[in-house]
Amino acid sequence: MRRIAIEYPDRSQMRFVDLGDPPPLKPTEILIATRYTGITNGTERHALLAEHGWTHFPGRHGYQNVGQVAAVGREVKVFKKGDWVYCGLYIGHRGWIVADVGDAPAHAPGASLILRLPDAMDHSLAALFGVAGVALRGVRRARVAAAQNVWVAGQGLIGLFCGQCAHALGARVTVADVRPDRLAIAAAAGAHRTIDMREAAAWDELQAAGPYDTIVEACGAERIFLDIHEHALLAPGGVILAIAVRSETTFHWATFHQREASIEVSCHFTLDDLRVLLHLVGEGRIQIAPVVSHRVPITEAPRIYETLRDRPGELLGVIFDWSE
Repeated sequence: MRRIAIEYPDRSQMRFVDLGDPPPLKPTEILIATRYTGITNGTERHALLAEHGWTHFPGRHGYQNVGQVAAVGREVKVFKKGDWVYCGLYIGHRGWIVADVGDAPAHAPGASLILRLPDAMDHSLAALFGVAGVALRGVRRARVAAAQNVWVAGQGLIGLFCGQCAHALGARVTVADVRPDRLAIAAAAGAHRTIDMREAAAWDELQAAGPYDTIVEACGAERIFLDIHEHALLAPGGVILAIAVRSETTFHWATFHQREASIEVSCHFTLDDLRVLLHLVGEGRIQIAPVVSHRVPITEAPRIYETLRDRPGELLGVIFDWSE
């Protein structure tokens, strides 16, 4: 296993640091040898550029690690050496992980977030289970259900997976973006309607397909809440899922008052969300492969982070291979 990690020493900079050897395991801990990691594009770029409160340096960011169990503590019963696992802890990209897998409810944020993966799958794709898990938790918290009308604004990684998750739960899904390539991915993954927001008639199209029981705000546009109000896009009793990172927002009180509508937010995911995600991926109702834009050796990370910093639109799903 590699003994390095990715760290941001200062704003706009990344470097590899030496982790040294793993410590002796406690009775309820396991040692994971990392095989793949995935970039969490939005979170990591905000941290890299010291945006939205991420101002601490040095820092290690990310929560998408896939590997094999290399050793287990004497009290560990759930995992064994050789198991493939996904680790959703916020620990950054690193060559080895020591994690406590002691008992915790699957719905609790304090659960271990270590998910055993089946042998018969492409384990590299699980390196994007974190962003997919964030999307699934958000859609579940927004109470999306079968036959509901859902609009996903923005088709970055989270937005693409929010659309897939809503579709997997039986909703009628409209997605919107300014990138035709992203809209094509969404359509291939099951979106019922795609709208190019560069077109003059885009808002008319959104109105014609609405109103929406759930609006997923995954674009971060400054006026999005006011646009929703001005175009009467939210249905009575509807929910706006505010999932894009922002420092502040402005909305019109009337958007929510007479409709008795609400704003919902979510943070990260639980072990239960990961279990549901694995089931939906296994059934083909959520697809990881179409959103992958780059698969590169971990040694190419400096080049990828330069792109993330300077030209983020060139990246979608990025998977690092940690093979030695």
